[in-house]
Amino acid sequence: MNFLQDGVNFFLSLGAAVFVPIIIIIAGLVVRMKVKDAVSAGITLGVAFSGMLMLISFMTGAITPAAQAMAETIGVNLPIVDGGWTTMSTISWSWPWAFLMFPLVVGVNIVLIVINRTKTFNADLWNVWGKIFTAVAVYAITGNLVLAFLVAAVQVVFELKAADFHQHRVEKMSGIPGVTITHRMVFMAAPMHILDLVLRRIPGLDRSFNAEDLRNKLGIFAENHVLGFILGVVFGLLARFDIAGILTLGVQCATALTLFPVISKYFMAALEPISNAISEFMRKRFTDRELFVGLDWPFLGGANEIWLAVIWTIPITLVMAFILPGNGILPFAGIINIAIAVAAYFASRGNIIRMIIQCTVFAPVFLYVGTAFAASMTDLANATGAVDLEPGQLISNSSIDAPIFTYAISNFMRVTEGNWIPLAILLAWIACFVLYSRSLIAERDRDAAQATQEDVPA
Repeated sequence: MNFLQDGVNFFLSLGAAVFVPIIIIIAGLVVRMKVKDAVSAGITLGVAFSGMLMLISFMTGAITPAAQAMAETIGVNLPIVDGGWTTMSTISWSWPWAFLMFPLVVGVNIVLIVINRTKTFNADLWNVWGKIFTAVAVYAITGNLVLAFLVAAVQVVFELKAADFHQHRVEKMSGIPGVTITHRMVFMAAPMHILDLVLRRIPGLDRSFNAEDLRNKLGIFAENHVLGFILGVVFGLLARFDIAGILTLGVQCATALTLFPVISKYFMAALEPISNAISEFMRKRFTDRELFVGLDWPFLGGANEIWLAVIWTIPITLVMAFILPGNGILPFAGIINIAIAVAAYFASRGNIIRMIIQCTVFAPVFLYVGTAFAASMTDLANATGAVDLEPGQLISNSSIDAPIFTYAISNFMRVTEGNWIPLAILLAWIACFVLYSRSLIAERDRDAAQATQEDVPA
C-alpha cells in the first residue's frame, strides 16, 4: 500500500508538464505510434504546458499586486486566505486515501469505453485531485469513506459525458481534431447555457461577436498587444500605481495576451498526431467507434475571448468580494479565474459580450462557494500539516472549479440534517446539464447533416 502511494506521489511531484506528456507517450505507444513520433508529441505537449503555465504565473504575478493595492485602498477585512488551486491541490493530496483515486478514475474510464458509454479517453490524470477534493468534502460531512469514493466516481462519469457532448464544439472552436476537455470546469457552462438562452433573445446579443469581430470593429485597438496594454494601464490606474508601475503593468499584460496564442499552437502540434493515431487504432478494432483524447483546458489558451473574460472578471470579483454580504474570502491566488471564463466561452460559443455578462452574473457563486469550503479545507490542512496556518486562520480558494456542482454534490447528504438546499441545487444543476447537453448534441447533428449535404454533388 505504501509502495503504491509512494509511486503516485513520485509521479505527481513531476508536475503536469511532465506527468501528462508521459501519459500521452504511453498512450501513443499503445496505439502503435512510432516511438519517435510518440516521444516527439509528448515532449511538444510538455513544452506547451510549460509555456502556458509560465505565462499564467507571469500574468498572476503582474496582476496580483494591483489587486492587492486596490483592496488596501478600499480597506476591507476578509478573514479567509485565498490559496488558489495549487494550495487546494496540495491539501487534497494530503488526504490519507487520496492515492486510491487513480485506480478509480482509470477504472471507471475503461469500463465506460468497453461498454460503449463514452468515447473519451481521459489523459488528464493530473487533475485527479479535483475528484479527491470532492471526496474529501463528502468524507468531512459524512465520515463515510465508501460514499466519498462513490460520489467521486459519479463526478468522473459526469466529466466523461460532458467531454463527449462538448467534443464537437471543442473541435470547432479550437481547430484541433479529436480532442475534448475532461476538466470539471465545463460543468459551469450548464447553468450559463440557461442564461445564454435568455441573452440570445436580446436584440444585438444574438449576433456573432468574437475576438475576430472585435478586431474588425476596433482595428488596432483590438489587437492583442494593444488591447493588453490598454487593460494593463487601466488596472494600474485603479491600483494607483505611479507612472512607471502603470506602464510596466501595461507592457506585462500586452506580453501575456500576445504570447498566449503563440503557445496554443504547440498544443495543436502535439495533439493532432496522437489524436489521429488513437482514432485509427479504434477504427481498426471497433466498428463505427471513434475515441477522443480528453485533456485539461490549456490547449484552449489561444482563444483571446477567454483572456478578455478573465481580465474583465478580475475587478468584478474584487468589487463583489468587498460588497457581497456573507462573503469571507479575499481573492488573490485565485484572482486569475480560468474556470469561469472557459465555461462562459463554451456556453456563449465565444460571444465576448455574452461571456462578460455571464462572468459578471456568476462571479459571486465562486466567492460564496469558496467561503463555504473554508472550514473543511482548513481542518484538513491543519490535520495533515499540508499548509502552515496561523492559529484561527482559514484557507480556501476564490475560484473553485465548477462551484455549483462541487458544492451541491459534496453537501447533498446534509439532507439528513434537514438541509435540503444542496440537494435542490444539485437537481437544478442536473436539469441544466441535460438541457445543455441536448443543445450540444443538436448542434453536432445539425453540423453533420449540413456537411453531408455539402458533400453531395450538385
